Amino acid sequence: MKLHQIKIDYNAEHDRLMMLVATSEGAEIRLWMTRRYVKLLWPLLIKLAEEMSPRVQTQADPQAKKALLGFEYEQAVKKADFSTPFQESARSMPLGNEPLLLARIQTGRDPAGLPLLAMHPTTGQGINLTLNPVLLHSVCKLIVAASSKSDWDIQFKLPGVQLENAEEDVPRVLN
Repeated sequence: MKLHQIKIDYNAEHDRLMMLVATSEGAEIRLWMTRRYVKLLWPLLIKLAEEMSPRVQTQADPQAKKALLGFEYEQAVKKADFSTPFQESARSMPLGNEPLLLARIQTGRDPAGLPLLAMHPTTGQGINLTLNPVLLHSVCKLIVAASSKSDWDIQFKLPGVQLENAEEDVPRVLN
């Protein structure tokens, strides 16, 4: 199936993030992400972002590495479409109408060598997302935005990316 849209929102009643994945074939998959799950997922997303970029990997200076990762995040997010609302329409639900409670995460590579993120419940099927820089950084942005609406007392932040209105507490490295 080919990815069409992703939406991640905080659901206060369940104290979870709801991820909706719509495909271009007219299917929708609903996934619950708990606070614990997102705390486990976040470092994997950061690691994938660093591994995805040869420019970030070759940096010896940690500050330069963070700055370059932040730059690549900003460039990738500019290419994503956050202005089009998630299309709420009747779709087939191949994994059921009820959201799956995610419990397992695995990363790897697809046959073409692209990063793969597998997100599954304790038992049964989940989803495998083949990531490119735009999709990876877009998922990061959606998680940051959705979790900021929670009262989880966690700030998910990509290294080198300043939050809006955040003061810079570390001097920048200029090359």
